Amino acid sequence: MASRAQPASDLARGIRAGDRATLARAITLIESKRADHRRSAHRLVQDLLPLTGKAVRLGITGAPGSGKSTTIDALGTFLTGLGHKVAVLAVDPSSSRTGGSILGDKTRMAQLAMDPNAFVRPSPASGTLGGVAAKTRETMLLCEAAGYGVVMVETVGIGQSETAVADMTDFFLVMMLPGAGDELQGLKKGIVELADMIAVNKADGDNIARARLAAADYRAALNILKPHSANWSPPVLTYSALTGTGISDLWAQVLAHKAKMTESGELAVRRREQQVKWMWSMLEERLSARLRGDPAVRAKLRQAEAAVAAGKLAPTLAVEEIAQLLGV
Repeated sequence: MASRAQPASDLARGIRAGDRATLARAITLIESKRADHRRSAHRLVQDLLPLTGKAVRLGITGAPGSGKSTTIDALGTFLTGLGHKVAVLAVDPSSSRTGGSILGDKTRMAQLAMDPNAFVRPSPASGTLGGVAAKTRETMLLCEAAGYGVVMVETVGIGQSETAVADMTDFFLVMMLPGAGDELQGLKKGIVELADMIAVNKADGDNIARARLAAADYRAALNILKPHSANWSPPVLTYSALTGTGISDLWAQVLAHKAKMTESGELAVRRREQQVKWMWSMLEERLSARLRGDPAVRAKLRQAEAAVAAGKLAPTLAVEEIAQLLGV
């Protein structure tokens, strides 16, 4: 395993040098569930922490078929062309069942997959959202320490994965499609409230007029909602990942957002809050692992579940008994 072949100190040196193979091995170490590997991973992240925090952290989500992979490929290639080093990560707690766009088909990012200045890494094959998100955060820090100045985190799962990605990135991009019936039907209020920008893809050929109409609908919807930042009103843009039209405009908005958030001090506040949320998510994951891993607790849980299901034990009392067993 990675930790036997290379101690954390050696991995740290390789990452500082920007070695891609070492970075890949370090991420494998982070994803391991073995206790000794986790201890080494924690030391590694702590050692590299001073080298992190300088990258642009960009979260991306979108409806199925909205072209996330094509967009990431086009935007990432545009950025490496400007001299940036780009890392692409995924948060996909459901990937063991459904696969993800990064996991299932890297050929959708054909240019980035072959780009020496890009690093594409899927999320772990399975696990809870909290666990996958925590590992993605650690992976993001390693990529930053390795010199990647732009880290794109794609959510390919469902439900709360969008919130998890928004909670670990600086800028949250929500992708939409034109001509999909009632445009506002696909506008999930919760997701849009997280958005720092809405981008309507496939604005090319016969779709241009429909894309502009969809963008107008989204702008009207955003006017009803209160922006989550006092310093930024989410713009709505149209673009084509296929032709590349408008890709540079997407990046210009990311940079404008970073400038405003930095100047106001909101970016620093947001990142501090994210660090605290990360701590709590890891603590919850650790407690959950204790519930799953302790034989005595597992046995008690099975007994409690049966008693609660049979109506012989109140759920509140069951929780109290399990909590006492855990010493909490």
